[in-house]
Amino acid sequence: MNPLANASELKIASIQMVSTPQLNENLEVAARLTKSASDCGSQLVVLPEYFCLMGMKDADKVNVREAAGSGPIQERLAAIAQENNIYLVAGSIPLEAKESNKVLNSSLVFNPQGKQIARYDKIHLFGFQTETERYEESETIAPGSQPGQFEIQVNSMDWRFGLSICYDLRFPELYRALGQVDCHIIPAAFTYTTGKDHWEILLRARAIENQCYVLSSAQGGIHLNQRRTWGESMLIDPWGEILSNLAEGEGFITGTLSKDKLKEVRSKLPALKHRKL
Repeated sequence: MNPLANASELKIASIQMVSTPQLNENLEVAARLTKSASDCGSQLVVLPEYFCLMGMKDADKVNVREAAGSGPIQERLAAIAQENNIYLVAGSIPLEAKESNKVLNSSLVFNPQGKQIARYDKIHLFGFQTETERYEESETIAPGSQPGQFEIQVNSMDWRFGLSICYDLRFPELYRALGQVDCHIIPAAFTYTTGKDHWEILLRARAIENQCYVLSSAQGGIHLNQRRTWGESMLIDPWGEILSNLAEGEGFITGTLSKDKLKEVRSKLPALKHRKL
């Protein structure tokens, strides 16, 4: 971490991927892009949902699931965080669930020493069907039950983050339950069909109504399994303005979270203090 950085600001990055059915290939891409983001000065980096595997069929993720706290995916993530001296929010990986044919879709947070400091299991499971598309996450994923959040201290400044994943974005009560945060982190693999109509407006709504930053990290492109994801990884400020975005394809965005901007928005329009319910 740069000790000369403005203590009231935090430099962040969001990685966008087009993950494949090859676990090791995806981990290499994640490691490469994370290093590039770190080299740009990012202190916290976010990976997308399913960054480690976009299988040819939904059940493929069950075959690479790991026990919480151990396994090659988690070991590599810890190493990436430590090697780059960053906080790493690992979008989602498949962890063991009680049911042997299912996984928990879990977001893990690692500190610059490579220690896991937080975990969130995706609560809301996506279901969608048209004449040409069908998704039913509940067939291979077990839902989580507890909201996720974490706090870090950088340059003597405390930062509080909310954790959610993809389909959670449609449920504003989850974000209210998390309380006041500096930034909501939302890794995702939104479908192209739903993303083009709803992604941006939902992200901006979550930022505006909670008067906080929203940082999303997305899958964005056509995958080998022929699934097409929307992309548009974004950083949105507490006023709802899009500060940075990546439309499609592999890459990353960078930006800065500012305590001063949070205070400005919350003081001129103190909506959070005006809540009645």
